[in-house]
Amino acid sequence: MNMKIFAATAAVFLALPFAASAQGVVGGAAEGAHEGNHAAGPVGAVVGGAVGAVGAGVAGLLGVDQQPRFREYVKHEHRSSYAYDRPVGVGAELPGEGVTYYEVPSEYGVKDYRYTVVNDQTVLVDPRTHRIVEVIN
Repeated sequence: MNMKIFAATAAVFLALPFAASAQGVVGGAAEGAHEGNHAAGPVGAVVGGAVGAVGAGVAGLLGVDQQPRFREYVKHEHRSSYAYDRPVGVGAELPGEGVTYYEVPSEYGVKDYRYTVVNDQTVLVDPRTHRIVEVIN
């Protein structure tokens, strides 16, 4: 029994960071918990949730080397900042109206997402849900 749990936990550790990286920390944690629970029960859910969140936090949509260049691009575009009365972070849902969402240039390889500036922070947003998927630091 212990070997089965160990094997399932090892599989979760190896697979989830890759699956979670495109989902953001919140999505990665949720997916990790679900998959971990399926593989190894409650213990796997805890481990999978943690691994999914960490894996997603490390690998954002923009690579570490792309973020400074993208910040400069947005600064050069002189986008106005939307005043948001809640914390700005991955998983926060922005309003569908009142916020202007801009296309990310194709050179960054982040199609299917948009960017905006919220409280003077550049963020990538899923245009279908208006949820922040990455904060560009």
